Amino acid sequence: MRFTFVDDFIPAVVSGDQVIEVADLLESIPRLRPQDWLNGLITRFDEFRDQLEAAARDRDGRPLSSVRIRPPVPQPGKIVCMAGNYMESGTIPVALDVDAFLKAPSSVIGSGDIVVLPDAPAGVFHHEAELGVVIGKTASRVTSANAMDHVFGYLNFMDVSARGITPNGNNSFWWQKSWDTFGPIGPWILTADEVPDPQKLDIKLWSDGELRHDFDTSDMARPVSEVVEWVSNEVTLEPGDIIATGTNHRGLGPMQDGETVELEVTGLGRLSVKVRDDQKRTWVRETVAQQEEREGAAH
Repeated sequence: MRFTFVDDFIPAVVSGDQVIEVADLLESIPRLRPQDWLNGLITRFDEFRDQLEAAARDRDGRPLSSVRIRPPVPQPGKIVCMAGNYMESGTIPVALDVDAFLKAPSSVIGSGDIVVLPDAPAGVFHHEAELGVVIGKTASRVTSANAMDHVFGYLNFMDVSARGITPNGNNSFWWQKSWDTFGPIGPWILTADEVPDPQKLDIKLWSDGELRHDFDTSDMARPVSEVVEWVSNEVTLEPGDIIATGTNHRGLGPMQDGETVELEVTGLGRLSVKVRDDQKRTWVRETVAQQEEREGAAH
């Protein structure tokens, strides 16, 4: 099942290129904000599943192109991002030490929204293409053997990063990661039952149609089950939390004013955002891998 929010955060399911509103089916969920609607759906999914599947099959919908797609996880309790969780297409000999960081939930935006590059002394702003995991059941000190029981579904996650800001000589995740609009997600959550193996998904990202990221999740140093295990042994994961599982850094490239950046993971639709930079800064349009090749050739 593909679940999202549209227009004024109306809950909806997606079937083909049609979006079907389902607010009436979820009316019994207490809510003060859209995230409450999602959390209620996640925790009571067995109760709602048949009705939602029937709605996707039988109800008339509207074209996806006619609605505003909202973030399918509007206000996650926390976003945990894995750092260095890929083998970089075989360019590193052994897995890096396990590490992660928290990204501000207020960074979240949806497909069709705008990434705004801040007036900050960054050397460059990068896109990072990632598989996002949406937690479905409270997870505290789970093992990899049962970690997948705590996964509700998956979504596209674009981890926007500001590079080269080093207050007091430190490489600061705070300055890099948590600016408003630096967490594009969507366009929907695909429930876990429709993803037989999260380690067999292609991840692609384009900037103005130019393919930059092109890798698959089999390159993860630690698979999704181990990631959930490790994170849950430090912090309790709650329904509606997001884990971003890391990226292959060789495809990183600059984001700059006026560009359209699109991300697609197998089965998760296409996440598309515009970039705005009021400072009109520019960088060479090349990936990290292309930069390394150019600099290597120069020597």
